[in-house]
Amino acid sequence: MRTVGELVRQWRNRRGLSQLALALAAGVSPRHVSLVETGKSHPSAEMILRLAKCLDVPLRDRNQLLLAAGFAPRYAERPLDVGALSAVRDAVARVLRAHEPYPALVFDRHWNILMTNRAVDHFLARVAPDLLRPPVNLVRLGLHPRGLGSLVVNLADVRAAFRARVRRQLATAPDAELLALYEELLAPDPEEPPTPTVESDVVIPMIIRIEGRELRLFSTITTFGTPMDITLDEIAIESYYPADDESAAYFADPAVSAFAVEPS
Repeated sequence: MRTVGELVRQWRNRRGLSQLALALAAGVSPRHVSLVETGKSHPSAEMILRLAKCLDVPLRDRNQLLLAAGFAPRYAERPLDVGALSAVRDAVARVLRAHEPYPALVFDRHWNILMTNRAVDHFLARVAPDLLRPPVNLVRLGLHPRGLGSLVVNLADVRAAFRARVRRQLATAPDAELLALYEELLAPDPEEPPTPTVESDVVIPMIIRIEGRELRLFSTITTFGTPMDITLDEIAIESYYPADDESAAYFADPAVSAFAVEPS
């Protein structure tokens, strides 16, 4: 098992910071950072967490830093639907409902879908049933030819967007399961043609052909600010919006929006 000093040095190198830069950010001397990294100083739990915050270490890995130093983990990991997080789940559900008739969903750090609003059902109805067995993975669902991949016109653009986002995640915090997902679905093929130039220089739309129409959608990502629970630290809400009037009109169609209406 690596020492806490080795882990701090690993995270510092990963962030591209010098010992001086980390020391200035943490309000300590460069010598103190050096002593921690070489194991000549045994840092307190508070110092470990201060350094981890400056290094933007995810909460899951902050627990590993604490354990390496002989301290108890500080951050819990609880299911969204029980205990203290049930109120958060209710709030997230309200956010998803408020976004209807447009699709929105919640996924975890491995891109497994945790919650959706009813507008998503309109698209899931066109997906092979075996791809909807939990855990349903958003990347696999979006790219698989029996998932949404057959509906996406600009699949190369969407794959490139997924690839860039997962690469950023891996650069921020390496993860074996996420790396396996990347290698399975997103690793570039040497013979893969270059990603075509997209039409918009503002945002890359996802173009879906459905019922004889082409929908152009863009998305936004929402995360929790200053979470104190690992579950909240690792989930995100992705909300989709129409990128043009024709796409907005599609979702306004009563036959479509009925998927997002609470049954009477």
